[in-house]
Amino acid sequence: MHLIDRFWTGITYVLSCLTLSPFTGPGGVEEASLLPSPGHPHHGRKGPIFKPPGRRISGPGSDFTCDYSAMVGFSSCSTPTNRACWLKNQAGFEYNIKTNYEDTNQTPIGIHRTYYLDLTDDWINADGMNFTEAKVFNKTYPGPYIQGCWGDNVTVVVTNHLSYNGTSIHWHGIRQWLTMHMDGVNGVTQCPIAPGDSFNYTFRAMQYGSSWYHSHYSVQYADGANGPLTLYGPSTSSYDEGKLPILLTDWGHNSAFEAIETGLKYPSILLNGTGNVTRFTNNVKAPLPIPSPYTIHFDPPQQGVAKRYLLRIINTSFDSTFVFSIDNHILEIVEADFVPIVPYRNTSVLIGIGQRYHVVVTALPESNGSPPPADGNFWIRTWKANCFRFDQSQASLGYEKTGILRYTSSQALPISTAWSNVALKCSDETYSSLVPFIPWTVGNPVNDPSGRVGENFTVEGGGAVTLYPLAFFSMGGDRHDPLRVDYANPTFLNLNNTGPWNPLWVVFPENYTSTDWVYMAIKGAGVTGNTFRQHPIHLHGHDFAILQQIEHATFPNGLSLKTNNPPRRDVVLLPENGYVVIAFKTDNPGTWLVHCHIADHASAGLAMQIMERQTDAQNIWPSVKTSHALQTAERGCAKWNEWWGNCNNWWPGDGSSCKGGSNLASPDSGI
Repeated sequence: MHLIDRFWTGITYVLSCLTLSPFTGPGGVEEASLLPSPGHPHHGRKGPIFKPPGRRISGPGSDFTCDYSAMVGFSSCSTPTNRACWLKNQAGFEYNIKTNYEDTNQTPIGIHRTYYLDLTDDWINADGMNFTEAKVFNKTYPGPYIQGCWGDNVTVVVTNHLSYNGTSIHWHGIRQWLTMHMDGVNGVTQCPIAPGDSFNYTFRAMQYGSSWYHSHYSVQYADGANGPLTLYGPSTSSYDEGKLPILLTDWGHNSAFEAIETGLKYPSILLNGTGNVTRFTNNVKAPLPIPSPYTIHFDPPQQGVAKRYLLRIINTSFDSTFVFSIDNHILEIVEADFVPIVPYRNTSVLIGIGQRYHVVVTALPESNGSPPPADGNFWIRTWKANCFRFDQSQASLGYEKTGILRYTSSQALPISTAWSNVALKCSDETYSSLVPFIPWTVGNPVNDPSGRVGENFTVEGGGAVTLYPLAFFSMGGDRHDPLRVDYANPTFLNLNNTGPWNPLWVVFPENYTSTDWVYMAIKGAGVTGNTFRQHPIHLHGHDFAILQQIEHATFPNGLSLKTNNPPRRDVVLLPENGYVVIAFKTDNPGTWLVHCHIADHASAGLAMQIMERQTDAQNIWPSVKTSHALQTAERGCAKWNEWWGNCNNWWPGDGSSCKGGSNLASPDSGI
């Protein structure tokens, strides 16, 4: 039965990606079963439909259900005391925390869900000061909560209503197995979506956990074009109830397109779109009403029994690494990015840009050198880590008080104190703490005949205005090659290229097999190993294993690679003046972006492309005549070229940008 189900799931998935899904119209959500027929031979019996653990208990979205109608004979097996189990049948077969979610034959059969996102210009009062350059989805910030279940297919129809920007939407951390063209990187997988145009993204939820979606059109996401994404599935630790994802971000009151040159104006820190502009810098006055602090509620213990709550913490910042903590409450960290890990406990967790953590918190305050305050109110703290020229003297005392955990209906501000000795150093979570629950053994690197450290990539900085106005950073090989994509000619439309690649695209071919391992040593420049501080490095299309992560060491000094179940994720913090060695299996043909997730660093060129198994990618998308995906890409490019070809469309829309030409109208890397 399982083989038949998996066969039809694969066929249906491929067809859905080739044809895309019909939809009923803007604003709706369509949920249609992936497989209409498997239940019929069983006289109308269907598989389980249930409200997933970790969902919102009340309010909008609380009626969300996982639908495994096609999985006849299975039932939900997740309970508050056993979140490791997800689905099981009477024969004892389970989809659970031990299931290898990287194996395409071990994905449950969900349904097809369709969401609609309309991107518009807007204004936001997030913190007591108006921001008039906002670009938001469906008139909300953060954008709508996209939910799915392990094994679902998800289609998101994105329509661009912006006045002066294109867009493309990236589904951060989604593996996009055999769907590189849905990765949402303009200049790499598609042309930007022109104003007035739309694009249908479809991907399969082979993973589970939490992430975010965001624009990849230059720094546009930092103006508000992002939102949360959850794919429900099992967990390595038990819990009773889940809370909405908590998106952490720095926030300014000038557009991010200006901030890449000037920095954020009147900065503040937001939790789910709510902050206080007077808190980060006390001498700043709020001209508008300051929103109430972001608040979560826990039920107090009943008869000595305390509930356990699942929190999903996501860093969506422009350029800030954060340290998250709740006064008097221990965090049990159970998932890093999309990777379930062996649980560990800490008083805080450091989250780089693009990183995510699932943490479980017990609703039982603990002593923090003194008894917890009796009023049941506790500060949620979000410090900026001491990364990239920031230190604590640059913010006002108490700036980190960004939210409140309450056990009662009180509206009083907390009097709780922070945990002592919270580490604010700009370093990833302790390497040895991030132990994946499903182990990997990493093979030898096929891209290095010596069998040691694969290819070497150097982070460099230095002006390169002859390439483009904002060019500064580079990570491609040992040369100074800031990346710049061509919006009008994405890499996806050049899979048949047989000559050298455009040097501005910084393309590195990795033409191996689906079982081979590629190693990448990412390091600082010169004999000093200068990395120009720390950088959160994100690889699209893969989780990668972190074979080593070491600071203040010039590569290859101190080299000692861990290949037996090393930490893995999709964003790693390159330490200051040190190096990381990462590895991934070349099992996903296509072109994949690697980049720093500090928005202005990526804007300045700190990125490269991995061209993975180009011949196999070309076999999947052979030609415009036979590939619907390539036809769709070319149609979108025609729309984009028509819009961009009229300089009167460029910001600010009055023709004044025409004299500077396209190089000044779009002066950065494009990603």
